[in-house]
Amino acid sequence: MPDSNWQKNKGTGVDKGNWVIIGIGSNINAKESISNMLEILGREVKILKISTFTKTKPVGMENQPDFTNGAVKIQTRLNRDDLTRLLKQIEDQLGRDRSAPKFGPRIIDLDVVVWNGKIVDEDYYTRDFLKKSIQEIV
Repeated sequence: MPDSNWQKNKGTGVDKGNWVIIGIGSNINAKESISNMLEILGREVKILKISTFTKTKPVGMENQPDFTNGAVKIQTRLNRDDLTRLLKQIEDQLGRDRSAPKFGPRIIDLDVVVWNGKIVDEDYYTRDFLKKSIQEIV
């Protein structure tokens, strides 16, 4: 759980705003989609650290390309609701199809997983690749 390491980062000179870790996933033009997402996100928040990306098998619908998954640690003055709206806007800007099945292919999927040291997405507990990505950048 990230809480203890998260606290160690206090006092590093970047202690204004909220510290957040966002889970990232893509299986449609993943390299380009993730790169474009990071560029757009970086205009709106301070990117502190990016995890290594790993290939994972799809969950739910198996007949689709493997996903590329990772995480990004950011600092932002946005509150959680506003950040979530921003992430949805970025997904839409990159062409995410919200009418597609929940576990279907996607250009980009962005989820707030850790908010100021607290895990706020239950997927952290069930997806080892997500846990590893987060532990890498805490």
